[in-house]
Amino acid sequence: MPSDAAYFDHILSTTRSVRWRLDLDRPVKRATLHECIGLARYAPNASNAQEWRWILVDDPEQKHAIAEVYRAGMMETMQALLTKRENEGDLAGVRHSRAVLHLGRILEQVPVHVIPCMPGRIEDDPSLGAVTRLFASIYPAVWSFQLALRSRGLGSTLTTSHLLGEQQVAQQLGIPSHYTQVALIPVAHIAGGDLSPPPRQPAEAAIGWNGWRENP
Repeated sequence: MPSDAAYFDHILSTTRSVRWRLDLDRPVKRATLHECIGLARYAPNASNAQEWRWILVDDPEQKHAIAEVYRAGMMETMQALLTKRENEGDLAGVRHSRAVLHLGRILEQVPVHVIPCMPGRIEDDPSLGAVTRLFASIYPAVWSFQLALRSRGLGSTLTTSHLLGEQQVAQQLGIPSHYTQVALIPVAHIAGGDLSPPPRQPAEAAIGWNGWRENP
């Protein structure tokens, strides 16, 4: 049984959002994506129903159509946020906004777009229980998919901006109206060597033993 904790720790701490370093020229093998989704099937989900669906898009025209919806949903707003962050001297925010805008500009060039879907609509039952059941039944699988990608030298980022035009994408790809798209995940090989862990707050800042604890 594998027991190399250091390897798993490295994968867990470096599976980060990759936007600048997506290799736009190197194709991603379909067989590799099938392997990663095969591993994602083992993620926990409600009643072990495994109701998720994965739409894999590598057709240039389809990717362009999706990218247009994505850009319409976020580019103007993100550009305004970038300007605000620049004026406030928020260096970390500026880096994030620039990365998001970069991804929007090159999205159709990314080799594969992955759209995970689950049956059910929040509009039909917007209660907390129903909404959490829907997303809790697929986001663990999405994360497992991204970890499997990372272990194979592939980069990804979980985006949701295209959901502002979800129905347009559903029509473009023939997704049934009773399914919910939960993300758009651009996938490519990672350019420029290995990844390092991103900056994060210490774990102690978020932990409360036996009850709520305000951040220090």
